[in-house]
Amino acid sequence: MSNKASPLVISAPEPRTLDLIFTPPQLAVFRSKYRIVETTPEGVAELPPDVLSEARYIVGQPPIAPETLQKLKALRCVFNVETNLINNMPYETLFARGVHVVTTGLVFAEPVAELGLAMALNLARNIVDADLAFRQGKELWGGDGNQAARLLSGADIGIIGFGDLGRALNRLLTGFRTRTRVFDPWLPPSVLIEHGVEPAALDKVLSESDFVFVVASVTAENLGFLGADAFAKMRKGAAFILLSRAGVVDFAALMAAVKSGHIVAASDVFPEEPLAKDHPVRSLPGFLRSAHRAGALDVAFKRMGDMVLEDMDLIDRGLPPMRSKRAERETVSRMRSKPVDRN
Repeated sequence: MSNKASPLVISAPEPRTLDLIFTPPQLAVFRSKYRIVETTPEGVAELPPDVLSEARYIVGQPPIAPETLQKLKALRCVFNVETNLINNMPYETLFARGVHVVTTGLVFAEPVAELGLAMALNLARNIVDADLAFRQGKELWGGDGNQAARLLSGADIGIIGFGDLGRALNRLLTGFRTRTRVFDPWLPPSVLIEHGVEPAALDKVLSESDFVFVVASVTAENLGFLGADAFAKMRKGAAFILLSRAGVVDFAALMAAVKSGHIVAASDVFPEEPLAKDHPVRSLPGFLRSAHRAGALDVAFKRMGDMVLEDMDLIDRGLPPMRSKRAERETVSRMRSKPVDRN
């Protein structure tokens, strides 16, 4: 049983829940080691002064005003289990006080990368449309059904962004013997070379790739930076696979490039979610759609609980968090990814 001597945790994990991110045994450990005060993100600021002053951890990404932070005298770490860093708290003050801000987004890297690989293989071999034709008795047999097919093996690959997701994707592609070029302005070339990929300018990634994977976070600098000019530079028939956030793309321009037949595309994310029932992308040929489900696996959510418990244990012992990814002072305020609205 937790007691007065146990560290206090403010739990405001929306849109997650504790039952979502912890297995029953994990949750039992969590409740036994810590005093948990559960509230909503908006309710954090309204908690009693003694609760705020004792809180060692916050689980969630609630808005934290400077005056609220002043009351959080014992705060050691904010665990963002939504995983999108947004500019809703005074990060400079947090860092100056030595308070960690971390995310558990690493848990989504492998699941999203696997779906991205599946999307690429489908665009290469037209698997979904071939199955639908078969169900309708309109299938094309043998070579007749492969007029636009290609191999992923040995292909030229472009990756835009090379964080946790880009690196997970690169590991999956290794067995396909691809030539992989990466554009990521936040990383030095040596980091990319160490991962076995070729650093390249954005234009080269776009113009010399058979498959382009977009896994970049949305920042203040890159909103809508992939537009009509970018798609026009791509090889005719190339595949564009969007896995991170729709905000990096001019979505209307992407649809136009697909509609013209210049490229094919796949996306797990959209400008508005849920998407309007009459949105034209729903019926656009050459566009493979997934309803923001790439990372939403129960096994991924439960890994969050492991990360939170292990990092809390490290911090309790005077050590830095190691499992979760720490927000960086220089880049955190630039993030513009929109949090999800649901589990």
